[in-house]
Amino acid sequence: MQSRNSRLNSAALRGAVDLAAVKAAGEAAQKAEQARADRARQAAAGGDTAPAPYQLVLDVTEDTFEAEVVQRSAEVPVVVDFWAEWCGPCKQLSPILERLAEEYAGRIVLAKIDVDANQLIAQQFGIQGIPAVMAVVAGQLVPLFQGAENEANVRKILDQLIAVAEQRFGITGLAAGGPGGEDAVQAPRVPSDPALEAAHDALDRGDLGGAVRAYQNVLSDQPGNTEAKLGLAQAQLLQRVEGVDPQQVRAAAAAGPGDVEAQLRAADLDLVGGHVEDAFGRLVDTVGRTAGEDRDTARLRLLELFEVIGPEDPRVVAARSALARVLF
Repeated sequence: MQSRNSRLNSAALRGAVDLAAVKAAGEAAQKAEQARADRARQAAAGGDTAPAPYQLVLDVTEDTFEAEVVQRSAEVPVVVDFWAEWCGPCKQLSPILERLAEEYAGRIVLAKIDVDANQLIAQQFGIQGIPAVMAVVAGQLVPLFQGAENEANVRKILDQLIAVAEQRFGITGLAAGGPGGEDAVQAPRVPSDPALEAAHDALDRGDLGGAVRAYQNVLSDQPGNTEAKLGLAQAQLLQRVEGVDPQQVRAAAAAGPGDVEAQLRAADLDLVGGHVEDAFGRLVDTVGRTAGEDRDTARLRLLELFEVIGPEDPRVVAARSALARVLF
């Protein structure tokens, strides 16, 4: 795998991840990097490298996914809208995404995937409910949010996505056909930290124990390294849910609202499954109904999950306010 920041999340934009998507994201990364290499060889040989104009909103199928999403993500962030005709909230969210894709004029591309007609893609991405919105940047999966969002929140999330694409992946976010598309110059890549890259690679391979140790090693030398802190939080989350029986976990949480450990396990599953607000709400409620060591345990786990999502995310901001209310 090429040396680059290839976690499923990023410093400025993180979201719930599904274990089933880890392998798919790693494979997508390799394909996107190969597309970059092919274009570089073509340019060096003096070939015609002018890109074809992009559609800003397009319908994607299993047959066109690689070309329209994976390969295209090497040049522009591709926002993926998972929807279905029967889904009422989808009909509210999709027009917002389409309108913003046009407004952003080439800084993102919107790929719409009908989950009924493309069940394999939905399964590979671990989609458990719709609407669900993810992004692919340089072949890397960047989960955004699940459920309906208002336009103001969607705009904030897309702004963060574009910033991540520029800062972490060296992608300017200007698709061909958008303003300046053919003349856009990619931002230079920042030299990577080998120890941090080794931790990212371990996470990509699904070596969660190795990733935890590698991130801890980075933090032992660089206690303030934000990327390592975030990577460690994600690796530990994935490690906690690996191999658990979701039905048993949820049944135990339902049967024991005062069982802190049961609520912690259920909150982890909620987050990994994309139910961010449910995870936060569950732990806020647990903090509110407990005291002493149990309360502190639930509070610390909630703070860990905040790290996985990111402090600027509006869901984190709202949950912090709710936490403050039950604590004080």
